[in-house]
Amino acid sequence: MIKRLYDWTMGWANHPGALWVLAIVAFVESSIFPIPPDVLMIPMILAAPNRAWLIAGVALIASVLGGLLGYAIGMLAFDTIGQPILAALGKADAMETFNTRFNDFGFWAVLTAGVTPFPYKVITIMSGWTGMPLATFMATSVLARGLRFFIVAGLLWKFGAPIRDFIERRLGLMFILFIVILVGGFLAVGAL
Repeated sequence: MIKRLYDWTMGWANHPGALWVLAIVAFVESSIFPIPPDVLMIPMILAAPNRAWLIAGVALIASVLGGLLGYAIGMLAFDTIGQPILAALGKADAMETFNTRFNDFGFWAVLTAGVTPFPYKVITIMSGWTGMPLATFMATSVLARGLRFFIVAGLLWKFGAPIRDFIERRLGLMFILFIVILVGGFLAVGAL
């Protein structure tokens, strides 16, 4: 099923309505859809580098708005919608432990999930379920998703197709390393 969704998503990359499809994919990926918008963004930017910033902007806005849907699912419909989504992602067992510590690290959780390959939808739903302040959730979502999409767009705009392999295979790891170094730096200076 994931392979078919991936192929379907890729098929839209060169379509005239690709920006709308990207907006829909980015929106639903933030709450329920398993395919990240990067899969559509990368070929779109490679095909039209002059539109890289527009494409990243559409992904950012739609993703953050979709994150609000995930937040609402967690806050208003966790038992009926949110829990089955998290269970399907294999995250059901960790929910109670996660809930008790989540808001202590909420900013970092949203930032990390927003820029790394960790499923962002898990964090959006959990943010609503645990009652994370909406302002914190929104500000961190904009920062995290903006970093992710605009760094990808910038790399593709600057380096084109040769950087595609790095983005698809290693950029997630680089984001994780960045977060670890950032948190380590804060811990070292005693800010956390």
